[in-house]
This record gives sequence, C-alpha cells and structure tokens, in this order.
Amino acid sequence: MSMIIAKRVDDLLARCSHEVDIGHILGGQVAVAFEGELIVNEALGDVTLDQRMHTYSAVKPTVSLTVLELAAEGQFKLDEPVAAVLPSFGTNGKSEITVSQVLLHAGGFPHAPMPHEFWDDRSARLERYSVWRTTWVPGTAFEYHASSAHWVLADMITEVTGRCHADVVTERIMEPAGASRWLAIPVDQQADVANVEAIGTPPDPAVFRDKFGFDIPVTEVTNEALLAFNDPAVRAVGQPGGGGIASAASVALWYQAIMHDEGEILRPEVKADALTVVRQDHTDWLGVPANRTHAFTLGGEQSGRAARGLGHTVSAAAFGHNGASGQRICADPHSGLSIAIMTRGLDLDDMVYNHWGTALSSKAGLLTTPIG
Repeated sequence: MSMIIAKRVDDLLARCSHEVDIGHILGGQVAVAFEGELIVNEALGDVTLDQRMHTYSAVKPTVSLTVLELAAEGQFKLDEPVAAVLPSFGTNGKSEITVSQVLLHAGGFPHAPMPHEFWDDRSARLERYSVWRTTWVPGTAFEYHASSAHWVLADMITEVTGRCHADVVTERIMEPAGASRWLAIPVDQQADVANVEAIGTPPDPAVFRDKFGFDIPVTEVTNEALLAFNDPAVRAVGQPGGGGIASAASVALWYQAIMHDEGEILRPEVKADALTVVRQDHTDWLGVPANRTHAFTLGGEQSGRAARGLGHTVSAAAFGHNGASGQRICADPHSGLSIAIMTRGLDLDDMVYNHWGTALSSKAGLLTTPIG
C-alpha cells in the first residue's frame, strides 16, 4: 500500500520556495494528486490559488484524445489521409499524410505558419492548409509541430462534428473527468487568468553551442508568440496546440481521472493506446527518442526521462505532456501520482527552466512509496 512521505513533500516545497527566492519562478502553482485527491496544492511567488495559468502545449493531449475517440467511433481512420476529411490539406505533396502521422509530429510540416489573424476564421485556416508544404518526408522523422499539427486536428474535429473544436473537447474529454473548460475561455471569464511575463536573459549562443554541439534551434515558440496569449481575444480562440488555461490543481486532477478511468471518459482501447503504445520513437534534436503515443510522451528508458521533461524519478509507464517555459505535467501509474508544475514567468533561457523544472518534477515524483 502506497503512502505519502511528509518529509519529501517538505523537500519539494522548500525547493519551490528556493526557485522563487532566486528569481527563477516569478509566480506559479504546484499541485500533486494521489488516489483522486490533491496532496499538494501550493501557490508560488506572486500567483494565488484562485488564479488560472497558461498551460501552453500541455493542452495538446485533450485535443489528441478527442481525435482518438472520434476515430474509435468510425468518424475517420487514423491510418487514412487527413485529406479524406479536410480536402484542402491534400495539396503540395501532403495528400498521403495520415491522421496518425499528424498526431505523432511526423507529418513533415512542423513550421507551417498559421498567422494570428487566421486563428478565429475557419475558412481562412482551411485555405491556408492548401499552401502549406512539407520540409521533410512524412513519417520518416520526429520534429515537434508546436502549433501546426493541432490546428489540423482541431479542424478535423469541427469537420466531422459540425461544432467548435473547443466545445467538443470540453464535453467529451474534460467534463466527464470532472474538469473545467481549458480551451476558448470567453473574454468575460478571464479575470482570474495570470498574465505571462518574460524573465531572465537569453542564453549565450557560444555556451549553448559548447554544451550541445550545435546552434540554438530556431522555432516558432518565441517569447513574442508566448506573450501574445495575454491578449483576451487570443485566449478566447482556444488555440488547440497551446491555448489551454487551467489551474495546476485542475491539471493534476484531470490526469488522475484519465489514469483511473474505467470507461467513463475514454473507450478502453483508446486509453490503452494513448497511455501505453509508443508509436513515435524517432529522436529529437537532442538525440533522445521521442517515445510518444498518439497523445502523450511516455517515461520509457531511464536515460531519456529527464530529457523528455518528466524528471528522473518517474517510472517507465509515466505519461504526460509539458508546456513552454516551465509547465511540467505528468502522471505515473507506478506511484499513483499526477504532477502539475506551472509558472507565469517565461524564462528566456531554456537551460535555466529545464534545470529547475527537472529538479522540481523529480522531487514531486518521490512523494509516495511505489506500489509493488
């Protein structure tokens, strides 16, 4: 029988306080849940427990799970081309890209642009897909599609249901889990959302090159792009790849619900696929296998867990999905814990927040004695 180790809870909170004191965490929340209940729920720095935070990419699994459920219903097949559902996507060599490849960040269009002015205009988005091109052969690699893939998935949801993707995700994946809406928060319901703010200094290119052997990657996840989510209109859109808004407590409890679900939220075959079946094991830019299912990153081998953002102490069965600039989210069926560490301070140096994020998630993963 597992039990909570009080000394380890104290160690986690002490390390959180330390990161606030030295300026790595401007404000945030840490929540850990066990057996369906919160065992840690603390505000950090200048954020309170009454506020909600930006999840950024940690919202992706909610959209992916909705797609998996619709596929299980027969609305489309995971191994069929996206263009069978969204015909405008099938241009410029994209006609054979499958739904599965999009879910697995294997579609070959990681940086396909979707300008902000198209976010709230579905017709414009559908037209935009027709000009997208691939930059590598679909299915042959893993390269994180920060926003492009989940716009496609969101429009597939709308195409087969006739409804806004955020409403479908909320009704199918969130509400049955006892969770609130994470996507498309109306402007008049945003008073409790903590604004994000840039902190720290950018990494020294020479130091980065010396540490990793290559230059700092250029991606669309820029400080400017992340700060754009302070705009109430942007929050209201429900950007499916990074526009989630939730408290850390809500995230930790949602993961508990998914982990313990017996068919009330997900079909058993959908849950098994999403939580256990690795379908993407190409390496990332650090040379670490992606170890992804259709919805989550899995713990897998010990050497890759911290590099994938899950910390050093979770089991191979742990599943989760982080968000930009310090949102650390996972659950571990072996320990029974679910963990959500969230911050409103967007550190300009990835190496800084990866260091403290790994330290905190590793301490959080030790709060119980393992089962078995």
